[in-house]
Amino acid sequence: MSGIIERSVDVAVIGGGPGGLGAAIKAREAGAKNVVLLERSEELGGMLPQCIHNGFGLHYFKEELSGPAYIHRLVKELAKTDVDVMTQTMAIKLEGTRITALTEKTLTRINAKAVILGMGCRERSRGNIRIPGHRPAGVFTAGTAQRLINVEGYIPGKKVVILGSGDIGMIMARRLTLEGAEVVCLVELLPFIGGLIRNEVQCLRDFNIPVYTSHTVSDVIGKNRVEKVVISQIDKELKPIPGTEKEFEADTLLLSVGLIPENELSTMTGVKLEPTGGPQVDDLWQTSVSGIFAGGNVVHVHDLADYVTESSEMAAVNAVKYINGYLPVERKVNVKGGKNIRYVVPNTIVSNQPVSFFMRVTWPLKNATVRIGGLVSKKYAFVRPSEQIRIDVPAEMMKGFREDIIVNCDGEEDVAR
Repeated sequence: MSGIIERSVDVAVIGGGPGGLGAAIKAREAGAKNVVLLERSEELGGMLPQCIHNGFGLHYFKEELSGPAYIHRLVKELAKTDVDVMTQTMAIKLEGTRITALTEKTLTRINAKAVILGMGCRERSRGNIRIPGHRPAGVFTAGTAQRLINVEGYIPGKKVVILGSGDIGMIMARRLTLEGAEVVCLVELLPFIGGLIRNEVQCLRDFNIPVYTSHTVSDVIGKNRVEKVVISQIDKELKPIPGTEKEFEADTLLLSVGLIPENELSTMTGVKLEPTGGPQVDDLWQTSVSGIFAGGNVVHVHDLADYVTESSEMAAVNAVKYINGYLPVERKVNVKGGKNIRYVVPNTIVSNQPVSFFMRVTWPLKNATVRIGGLVSKKYAFVRPSEQIRIDVPAEMMKGFREDIIVNCDGEEDVAR
């Protein structure tokens, strides 16, 4: 390895997924003279190149696209700029807005005027959720299985049990079935499906895949390869109930048990995190550390890649305003989740600009009303933890508002779908 390279830039973007790509393009469009994009993989795109199903781009491009097509559009736009793209480059240290990055041959220190965090999120593994039993081959996260099938051309198993009803898990249930594998069943800890309704219908019901809600995997049996998967009903404390075991022959267990924001770098530099694992951000997408902005799934997990790109673009616009010295900070209003609200973003309001509030409920309700403090309320026929709620509040309503905002959701309980 050669010596350390020192360089200075206006804006450094960490992560080359749909958020990082949008941020880099928008930062250059907004007037940043020197923009660098760091991506640890060989290719840009994050998880989307392996997501060959449709459902991307309807909001952002006004056209339904596959994951690879969505990324191709962004990469094509990026190619029109002079953004310095550094693939196979790992950001290993973040000190304020100073990044230490490692490539195959060099160690580079990048002194940026502003940093945009776009690292996205990763899947929870078996270790994260502490599944008991043997430790044989054949246990995969659903995203890993997706890459194996869609990119590598390898079918991970012939008889598959899926734990967790996240969207990737349900999509993989359909994909495996179409490839000739048998999806024995899908198991969900909660009493309701955790992913989008459209995926429940198109990926589970349409293929008659058995679903066990209020169950979990209580044992994995197998010496070298998974041989059997045991599931059990759970009690109110989410613990397996003895005597309720069901045993299934299987050679593969897929885990679709949630996503975790990639925030090791955020923690390293002292960015305050929310219980969701993402950084606290204000309505300008600025974190608690001056000069560091964040967007996309590194803040909170979005339903749509379109919103990942859009929020990262907003972070980029405000990062450029910051380095030019005219970021509009008018006040500080705290935003907190109240009744039946698991989280809400942003966490503070500092400007008089329009604000997009993103949130998820804790429990499914029907005939629901979401109230954002004394600002606005909106009615919904149904609200689900799996479906992100977005409420846009115009600038004229935000101007001069100085009371802390509590977001609440009322309605009738509705577990059955």
